[in-house]
Amino acid sequence: MFKHLRPLVFFPTFLILVGALILSLVDLEQFTAVTSALNSKVLELFSWLFSLGSFYLLILIGLTYFSKLGDIRIGGENSTPRVTKPRWFMIVLCTTLAVGVLFWTTAEPIYHLNAPPESFGIEPGSPNAILFAFSAMFLHWGPTPYAIYCVPALIFALAFYNQKMPFSISSSLRPVFGKVLTKRVSDIIDALALYSLVVGMASSLGTGALTLLGGVSQFLDLERNALTLGIFIALIVATFVFSTASGLNKGIARLSKANFWMLLALFAFVLTFGPTVYMLSIGAEGLGAYLQNFFRLSLFTGQAANDPWPQWWSAFYWAVWFAWAPITAMFLGKIGRGYTVKEFIQMNLVFPSLFILLWVSVFAGTAVYLDTTTNGSLYTVLNNGGIEQLLYHIMDQLPLSGVTSLFLVLVAFISYVTAADSSTDAIGDLCTKGFTSESDEGTALPIKILWGLLIGLVAWIMVSTVGIDGVKQLSNLGGLPATLIILACSLTLIRWLRNPSEISR
Repeated sequence: MFKHLRPLVFFPTFLILVGALILSLVDLEQFTAVTSALNSKVLELFSWLFSLGSFYLLILIGLTYFSKLGDIRIGGENSTPRVTKPRWFMIVLCTTLAVGVLFWTTAEPIYHLNAPPESFGIEPGSPNAILFAFSAMFLHWGPTPYAIYCVPALIFALAFYNQKMPFSISSSLRPVFGKVLTKRVSDIIDALALYSLVVGMASSLGTGALTLLGGVSQFLDLERNALTLGIFIALIVATFVFSTASGLNKGIARLSKANFWMLLALFAFVLTFGPTVYMLSIGAEGLGAYLQNFFRLSLFTGQAANDPWPQWWSAFYWAVWFAWAPITAMFLGKIGRGYTVKEFIQMNLVFPSLFILLWVSVFAGTAVYLDTTTNGSLYTVLNNGGIEQLLYHIMDQLPLSGVTSLFLVLVAFISYVTAADSSTDAIGDLCTKGFTSESDEGTALPIKILWGLLIGLVAWIMVSTVGIDGVKQLSNLGGLPATLIILACSLTLIRWLRNPSEISR
């Protein structure tokens, strides 16, 4: 295994993780205080960059769609697709949504409904607060975050397949910064991207384990302790490592297909048995509010009124999306072979955005309806039980609550495993020396398994002994270097827009 390892990419992140664990065990309070202060300072100083950068990427990918670049085929004119279009959509959707779409699309609108930005002068719980909640939801989960993934994914796909560059973040930078991208510089860039994703996965895995434990606890009398959390984490890790080992067309594709149909079944159930007319009507009205306020919300930093809301929400979201973007983009680019640039943008931005707009309308609509008709009962559940309890509470208000709650636990499990599967796949390829578009997938398998085990171990130690606040802050700190990497990569796309002939057709 070690003869294929890129040591300057693998070991820095590994040592940072070990160091963070040791420091948190020695003095958790001080460790959390330092990381929290650093995270707050990054958001305070760079909220404008996160907001402006995400907005810029959305505009850039829109221009690309209608440019001459749109007709170029990824991998060349004679390239064949790695996956069919339906399977491609399922993989993209399920690997980018993860478990967050289940719980945050019901919890977040309740926060916005009851605590909108003070500088907007919106009364909490009012009709304007409802419309603002939907505007914020469409902003945070719609086209903008998908643009953060789509731009670097497209650049990497063209560099990797059309220009036969190595499986590295630096390949997306080479057309513009080729002279300064030495092997050591390339390794540093890849190590920064790896750090951002691995720590984010550990944090997400810890949160996912807590969520699953909370759901199963409704049916079994389970205590929250190191043993039970370890069992859930081990089950998740074993599943996504096994899936990764099965390869793209067996493991990831099959999991994504199962995940997609389960999400669709849950969507259809809530649409049918929830407040159907209300959710469809408020979804349409909320979409109008989002489009009307798109520019203001996209570039809202809170500076004029010293309003902290953007740092709590939008800028924080963009930092997290940017942190995950470099390596997630490599996976999305890897599976895009054989399709045109225009088809790539459709599958990685347009179609997922349309799906999430419908999803938000149904789930956020149900949550807002229940909260406004029960004098803020959902806001009380949210504050007392956390986001992981809110969706289960909502399902209890609908028919067949026992069956749907159990189904929800299963969907949450599969959703996290699907996202972790794709990330582990990209991590393994990134850490593998000399991995190219012609490489054997099995070469990186031992490294993928090792990272799966390491991420699971970190998540278990943090969540069962010292909490996950510290590792969450570490994850968010990765948003700044990742943002700089993605924005630098975007210069390559601008270059290709001006000279499409540089890309081998």
